[in-house]
Amino acid sequence: MAALQYLESLRNDHPELSDWYTTLADLYQRKLWHQLSLKLEQFVALAVFQAGDTLIQLYHNFITDFETKINLLKLAHFAVIVSRQYSEKDAAIGYLEGVAEKLQSTKETRIEEPILYIKLQIALFKLEQGDQKECKKLLEQGNATLDSMTDVDPSVYASYYWVSSQYHKTRQEFAEFYKSALLYLAYISVDSLSESFKLDLAFDLSLSALLGDNVYNFGELLAHPIIKSLVGTQVEWLYHILEAFNTGDLVRYQELCRAHQAALSAQPALLQNEKKLLEKINILCLMEIIFSRPAEDRTIPLSAIAERTKLSVEDVEHLLMKSLSVHLIEGIINQVEGTVHVSWVQPRVLGIPQIKSLRDRLDNWVDKVHTALLSVEAETPDLVSS
Repeated sequence: MAALQYLESLRNDHPELSDWYTTLADLYQRKLWHQLSLKLEQFVALAVFQAGDTLIQLYHNFITDFETKINLLKLAHFAVIVSRQYSEKDAAIGYLEGVAEKLQSTKETRIEEPILYIKLQIALFKLEQGDQKECKKLLEQGNATLDSMTDVDPSVYASYYWVSSQYHKTRQEFAEFYKSALLYLAYISVDSLSESFKLDLAFDLSLSALLGDNVYNFGELLAHPIIKSLVGTQVEWLYHILEAFNTGDLVRYQELCRAHQAALSAQPALLQNEKKLLEKINILCLMEIIFSRPAEDRTIPLSAIAERTKLSVEDVEHLLMKSLSVHLIEGIINQVEGTVHVSWVQPRVLGIPQIKSLRDRLDNWVDKVHTALLSVEAETPDLVSS
């Protein structure tokens, strides 16, 4: 049998992997397709196969012999891994299109899932070729397919959101990239990612959070384990800037900008959006001011906000109007009295210091309720005893 002969030739070429080839041959001969697919999944991840065309040869000389007998989504996973070894993108796309046609011809149920997984990789190759239009088209088709399906495998969702994030990154659509990248992370295990990949993604996520329109909630990103990849590296300053934005700490932000001026100057996107960043941290400073005040004291003098944000009262009014327009707060500005009454603040993920502050306020509230209870008991002893 050609497949077994191919494995034997590999065993001779790579005697150090003899046990692997013996196991694959045994599972193949016993027709244990599920176990074989699981073993192959581990096999193709070995470092020795990450360069050259070894996996391409393995697919054409071994996997094709039983490709429609294993789980078809697993086959799609193998096909995508193999496609990355093609040196030419057109050859990789042609190979994947051939696999997709084979999958379509099986007429199995839920065939859309593995086909979509393959088409998303084709979309990524198209994007790498500079064909944004075709990538967008495939993403839109993929989104429609996902909407029509139930119980979709997480790997398919992860692939969709990863390609979507890269599309938006190419177009410098920061808010859209931020949303797609976070959704990608929701469908994968961070532990499965390499350290270099985690660092690059954490860096891109941080920049997109800072620069994205209407991204004012940094707590979700700071709570995600991937952001810790920045700590202990040359770009740790970015992590501290995120913390400053999350707490609306304008003074800390300005200190970091001065301390890391050279690193910031190396990021054109940050330099080009300096005014936008200042406006954003001033808005977050405003939200922190509101959050730190008791619920019964939400009428704030504009002068108090001006003092914290280092803005003029007139600029504070513009800041408030901006915050109202993007629905971060609800309230009424009283220009006559020079105050703003805030009735609602957009919910957001809180950091540990903010949670501690909230706990202290709840403790004070409990103390007030207890004091009120003692007062009622003292004033109406007969009523309480009855």
